[in-house]
Amino acid sequence: MAAISSFARHGKKIVAIGRNYAEHIKELSNTTPKEPFFFLKPTTTYLPSGGKVEIPNGILCHHEVELGLVIGKRGRDISQANADTHIAGYALAVDMTARNLQEQVKSKGLPWSAAKGFDTFTPIGSFIPKSDVKDPHDLRLWLKINGAFKQNGTTSDMIFRIPRLIEHISSIMTLEEGDLVLTGTPAGVGPINAGDVIECALSDGEGKNLAKLSFGVVDREGGYQFKP
Repeated sequence: MAAISSFARHGKKIVAIGRNYAEHIKELSNTTPKEPFFFLKPTTTYLPSGGKVEIPNGILCHHEVELGLVIGKRGRDISQANADTHIAGYALAVDMTARNLQEQVKSKGLPWSAAKGFDTFTPIGSFIPKSDVKDPHDLRLWLKINGAFKQNGTTSDMIFRIPRLIEHISSIMTLEEGDLVLTGTPAGVGPINAGDVIECALSDGEGKNLAKLSFGVVDREGGYQFKP
């Protein structure tokens, strides 16, 4: 198993942007937000490449591959013009979602924290220095399950671009060194099951590979049990 990146060991929070790709909004029949919105995930959800996602009893677990922004400099009320100076680099990540639990709590107007916050629910690749990425809005990210493409999208399709995300989040809460911002997922999300092998990759506009991430899937023993 790969060692987990320094930012994942020392960062204090994961800020995950929701509904930032139009086709993903459509596939889940959600409404398009008028401004960025986000939820928080605990850093205890991190899983290094080579690990195994643990699916709790009764949970329908969906994959959502994403570009992560690694914050390199603390900031509050960051302007869009200055947003780039607060980014140290990038990371390939998967935001795992307990979809049936999420749908249940959403229908009751309750928070999503449990649906996003299970241990192992944020598989994470290695740190990508900012200098390796010419244009973060011209990256391709894909996810395969057992060799078959499930998600294959481009960051050019983001509804809210990265400077706007940084501006919005930091207008609400201070971003700190080592924090990770997940920027949303393209269409194609769906279930994973015990025994699956998941492979993800991130490449630039010229096709150069920037990151790979792979992990297995097992059923969790003990812990939470979902009851509809």
